[in-house]
Formats: sequence, C-alpha cells, structure tokens
Amino acid sequence: MAMDNRNGEGGVVPFRTDRFFSVSEKWYFSTREGFDSGPYANKDRAAEGLRRFLKVAQLLPSGGQIGTMMRAHRVY
Repeated sequence: MAMDNRNGEGGVVPFRTDRFFSVSEKWYFSTREGFDSGPYANKDRAAEGLRRFLKVAQLLPSGGQIGTMMRAHRVY
C-alpha cells in the first residue's frame, strides 16, 4: 500500500489497507463502512463486484439508506 498522500490531499497520511482479500481461495472486497462482499471466484470478479457496488452507492441519496443497500448487496 502506498504511504503517500493522494492527489489533492494534505496532512498526515491515514492508515489504508487494500480493499481486496482472499480466504480459502475465494476473493472478497471491503468498504470503508465495514461491509465485506463475496465470495468471488477470483480477484478480477471481486473488482467487478466493487465497481458495481460503487455505481449503485453513487445513485443513493445520502442518509441512512446505505446500510440497507449494503445488506441487499451481500453475497452468501
């Protein structure tokens, strides 16, 4: 993980982790809100799942609906 500020950021660099992780050869992604989605067959599929998740999240009005959307997106 890069230890530099992102473009346009200043100040102390916050702790960052990779959004993707694997467990027993299955892949998952994490969100800042603490939501984990998966399993996916491989990291590329997890990345596609994250892109879809972010597209849907951008369509939601701000407020309490993000939790409902995240629970609906969970893959078992």
